[in-house]
Amino acid sequence: MLRENARAFNGLHRLTDLFLTALAFGIAYLLKIAPSSGVLGGLSRNPDYGMVFFIILAIWYLVFDLNNNYAPFRERNLLSILLNLYKSILFSFMVFSLVIYLLKIEHLSRSLMLIFLALNVGILTLSKVSVFYTLARIRRKGYNYKNILVVGSRTRAEKFIRSVLDKKDAGYRISGCLDTDHSYMGKQVVGNICVTGCIEDLKNILENEVVDELVFAMPLKKIDNADAYIAMAEDMGVKCRIIPDWQLHYLMYKPDTATIRFETFLGTPSMALHMITNNDRLLVYKYFFDYVFCLVAFALLLPFFILTAAAIKLFSKGPVFYKQKRIGLHGRVFEVYKFRTMVVDADKMLEQLKDLNEADGPAFKIRKDPRVIPWVGTFLRKTSLDELPQIINILRGEMSLVGPRPPLPNEVAEYEIWQRRRLSMKPGLTCIWQIAPERNDIRFDEWMKMDLHYIDNWSMWLDFTLIFRTIKSVLTGAGR
Repeated sequence: MLRENARAFNGLHRLTDLFLTALAFGIAYLLKIAPSSGVLGGLSRNPDYGMVFFIILAIWYLVFDLNNNYAPFRERNLLSILLNLYKSILFSFMVFSLVIYLLKIEHLSRSLMLIFLALNVGILTLSKVSVFYTLARIRRKGYNYKNILVVGSRTRAEKFIRSVLDKKDAGYRISGCLDTDHSYMGKQVVGNICVTGCIEDLKNILENEVVDELVFAMPLKKIDNADAYIAMAEDMGVKCRIIPDWQLHYLMYKPDTATIRFETFLGTPSMALHMITNNDRLLVYKYFFDYVFCLVAFALLLPFFILTAAAIKLFSKGPVFYKQKRIGLHGRVFEVYKFRTMVVDADKMLEQLKDLNEADGPAFKIRKDPRVIPWVGTFLRKTSLDELPQIINILRGEMSLVGPRPPLPNEVAEYEIWQRRRLSMKPGLTCIWQIAPERNDIRFDEWMKMDLHYIDNWSMWLDFTLIFRTIKSVLTGAGR
């Protein structure tokens, strides 16, 4: 799913730039050593061009990263992207020249470097232009978009909405406007964007609709208890953006978990409250690791998949895989894949077994579930290997390797406000709860707190730790 893969694309973008830079240097080097290169040909054996090559890659990667080359394309125009690219290449070359001087690397071919720079500029320019127009075409078709709910319907809101509508290629969609005045219900704001509710409806909308960002585009002093609404959005894990009148002293609010940044959004200054880590580079590494790990795991586990499919067919009639609707990032509904461990139509038997539920809260767990397929179903559930097909969901961008487990829609419907914040991060194949001892005996509120602890303290090291502990849990059969 394209709209779920922004950070994965960011990681691919970085690797593509690195590959194209390496390609430019390789072509320049081959042109220099080719016998038919004429006056451009000829290259001494000194210095070591292998070392020069790796120095270039390291410098180009770091400078491109620090120079904000990988900020979302949806928020920039092509000219600013290319100008930033050229500044990055120029600065990279200046740093490279300084490093060469400090390392006392002599007799470096100037013509090779000129050819490399020309190719680097040309190839990366073509790459950026191609990616920019490809993404723009995709967004115009309605993919890779984010839903924005606007609080406000007057001048400030109109200007903001027009800035969004004027940049359709940016991939944002206005899902509606809220106002403080009930008489404004149904009022046309801009084009077909209307007032769809009042500020009092915010809780119900955030619980039942997909909202990626909440934008306050009216004076905060005109909203009674504005801090309470922002706090509620924070508790639910929805990113907030305030189009300021710079009278923020009216807002006596200090976020508990969100981080505040001042940003320009589609040309409009705004104050943004980010509900998860704002270290985009590390999140890119997380999603890149997800893809690489799952591709390798899928190839290695293919024989196990085939044997498991045969065992399920042997012990129970019906499909090998079980598909179930789950709730993902910000309330998006998707189908999760699992090996089928229960008899066909097990969901229809749930009503008869509700009195046997051993879990508190909206979750459903019983120790000896009569719906489980004998032997193979018990084994898969005890080792948690029934979850392995969710590798497919990870490769589709709907899940991550580590993150809060994807809940059922009926469970989410019973969430308290603070529990909804676990939907602010992509759901995972494993989590803190998944590897906890006697996890099925943990109270529902404690389970939710474990997930929020993961979101608030996320790091790559925490992910690696949970992955290794999950492998240990699988090998010892600690599941149920």
